Amino acid sequence: MQLRPEQLPGHLQKAGAGGGLKPIYTFHGDEALLVQEGLDTLRQVAREAGYTERQVHTVSGAYFDWSGLLGAGNAMSLFGDRQLIEIRIPSGKPGKDGSQALQAYCEQHAGDDSVLTIVTLPRLDKTQTSSAWFTALDGMGVTVRCDPIERNALPLWIAQRLSAQGQQVEPGEAGQRALGFFADKVEGNLLAAHQEIVKLGLLYPAGTLSIDQIEQAVVDVSRFNVFKLSEAVLSGQVQRTLRMLDGLQSEGEAPVLVHWALAEDILALHRCRQAMEGGKPLPMVLRENRVWGVRERLFERVLPRMKAAQLIRLVVSASTVDGIVKGLGHPLWPTDAWEALRKLALQLTQLAAGEKQAA
Repeated sequence: MQLRPEQLPGHLQKAGAGGGLKPIYTFHGDEALLVQEGLDTLRQVAREAGYTERQVHTVSGAYFDWSGLLGAGNAMSLFGDRQLIEIRIPSGKPGKDGSQALQAYCEQHAGDDSVLTIVTLPRLDKTQTSSAWFTALDGMGVTVRCDPIERNALPLWIAQRLSAQGQQVEPGEAGQRALGFFADKVEGNLLAAHQEIVKLGLLYPAGTLSIDQIEQAVVDVSRFNVFKLSEAVLSGQVQRTLRMLDGLQSEGEAPVLVHWALAEDILALHRCRQAMEGGKPLPMVLRENRVWGVRERLFERVLPRMKAAQLIRLVVSASTVDGIVKGLGHPLWPTDAWEALRKLALQLTQLAAGEKQAA
């Protein structure tokens, strides 16, 4: 059974009320706050259901004793209590022996309500989620995937968290601006976002929060990476792109890495446009150029309106900026690497937005 993090409390409430907990709960993903909240809620429900004896097994290195785990699951509790067994696999790769052991573990505890198992994993790719060991875990219970909250979903997430502590923003446009401001300040840092929400609950009573109160209380704890920058640029979001570049610079990111991310998108767009000019359909072009996921949807939106000549100019600009970030000047471009990156990013962002390219 696949559940989103926000669905887990409802499931556990029903299970704790008599519906019965599943034998295995598997958490995977790289959003630490959502994983931790899910684990805390599950452990509390498990304790109330009588799973009071807890064991933790961390799989580290290639020499983990899987037989010990299988034996622990079979062993009777010393006090006759139900057992909570946690299996942590930080690498997400149990290996051949681990794969066999996890499948055997699932078979061993099918229909056994004396042992509740929690498995925690990092973010997994499609190959890992299609593996025999993961399929066995998923088939035995509940799987919760904890992905980061994307920027477009962040205002709603913030509003829901505020509502849970008895607070809300003003209705209408003022409230939306307040949530947008809040989201900008905490993007990419969900744990800090949670802390800022809790802080508002401590500073102000239940009720409506004004935008002035939010602006005074919420500090800038946003964190960015070059992959999210790519999404902002291809979405045509000029202000967000500039804010992310400022954030990357202040966090000490290497200009050469930022240039690589921008240049990769420009070159991929150029190759795809060339293939389309040669008569190939867009889906085939994207598949041949290995453009997947969120990036695929963004390419589908912007490529049809981009002209080959515009992309050639961008390729030339990317080549120029490559020299600048490596210390080579150009008479028509800023000498500072970050200023040159801003100019290049603006050219691509404005083209993606359907505007005239920056000079």
